[in-house]
Amino acid sequence: MNMDILSFVREMDLIAPPDLAEEFDEGRIGLVVEGSPEITTVCCALDATPRVVREAAAVGAEMLVVHHTPLWHPVTRVTGATSLLLKDCLSAGMNLFVMHTNFDRAPQGVNDTLAALLGLSRVEEMPLGVVGDCSLSLDEIARRCGGGIRIFGRLERLERLAVVGGSGFDLPLIAEAARLGADAFLSAEVKHSVVRTSPLPCIESTHYALEAPAMRALAERMGWRFIDDPPLMSIVP
Repeated sequence: MNMDILSFVREMDLIAPPDLAEEFDEGRIGLVVEGSPEITTVCCALDATPRVVREAAAVGAEMLVVHHTPLWHPVTRVTGATSLLLKDCLSAGMNLFVMHTNFDRAPQGVNDTLAALLGLSRVEEMPLGVVGDCSLSLDEIARRCGGGIRIFGRLERLERLAVVGGSGFDLPLIAEAARLGADAFLSAEVKHSVVRTSPLPCIESTHYALEAPAMRALAERMGWRFIDDPPLMSIVP
């Protein structure tokens, strides 16, 4: 790849149009750290963790594309983790580009990739996420979701599944999935208050397991290097 930064941004905006993003993402997506004006090497990850930034810099990447911005709150002091992140990016001349809820909704984005990963058919869109026919066993869903799921509620059948990448356990969204015929709702980071009142059984995976596949697929599609950096996790039976 050999592209100037403005052309790169235009291409990313075609892949994940900014107007698809939720209102809370205003000012938090797109080019959030500006580095080299010329792009030859691109890395991609779910999060701009210290390890991801260091590895991207080590391979000479002028661009790092991530799903979650590391600059969620307005920066009034450059200290601590923010200081280290910016130092590593800027000293390497590396741009940082964020595509968040706009990529959730984009064609071949987070939720489309998740639906394909789980082999869903007859897929219907929701405001966020999708519902589709599911032929997988719970064991196979768990395997494809990184090796573990938790089920809240009585799941008597699973012919149609709603999926939302990231933290999608929202009661109005679950109600919409139920109206579309879903037997269960798969997402991450469920709250106790939701499982107590949900009209559908809730299947909980991890945030990383549900969103990283889309960034990996994007990297493969674009010929970029994907950097895998899941949070450390242990499961105690």
